[in-house]
Amino acid sequence: MKFEVKRFDELSTIEMYKILRLRAEVFVVEQDCVYQDIDNKDQKALHVIGWKNENIVAYTRLFDAGDYFEKASIGRVVVSKNERQFGYGHDLIKTSINAIETYYKTKQIKISAQTYLKKFYETHNFKKIGDEYLEDGIPHIAMII
Repeated sequence: MKFEVKRFDELSTIEMYKILRLRAEVFVVEQDCVYQDIDNKDQKALHVIGWKNENIVAYTRLFDAGDYFEKASIGRVVVSKNERQFGYGHDLIKTSINAIETYYKTKQIKISAQTYLKKFYETHNFKKIGDEYLEDGIPHIAMII
C-alpha cells in the first residue's frame, strides 16, 4: 500500500473518478445509504489516497480547523471491502493523522464516526464526546483527539 496526500487541484480526473467510485461502492451501495456525496467540500480538502497496484483501495479527506468542524477533521474514511482484511484502515488513519499534523500543524482532530467503529478509532486515541446521532440514517458519534 502506497499513500499519497494531494490537494483537490492536484488530483487527475482519473484519480477523482476512482475516489468517487470507491466512496459510492462503500457508502451508497454496500451501506445502502442514499446521500449527497458530492457536496462541494472536496475542493477545500486534502485527499489521502491509498494505492494498491493501480487501484485506489483506501481514502480519506482532511479539513483544516474551521473548514468543516472547529477542529481539523478526517472524513469519508473508506477502505474497499475486499481489502479490509489486511488492516489498511489502521494505516489509513495513521497516515491521515500524520498529514493533519504536517499540513495543518495541529494535533486536535474531530471526526463524525459511524458508531460501530468506536473501538477502531479508540485504538488511534480518539475519545467519544456527546451522544449518538443519526447522519444520513446511520448511527454516528463525535470523537476527538
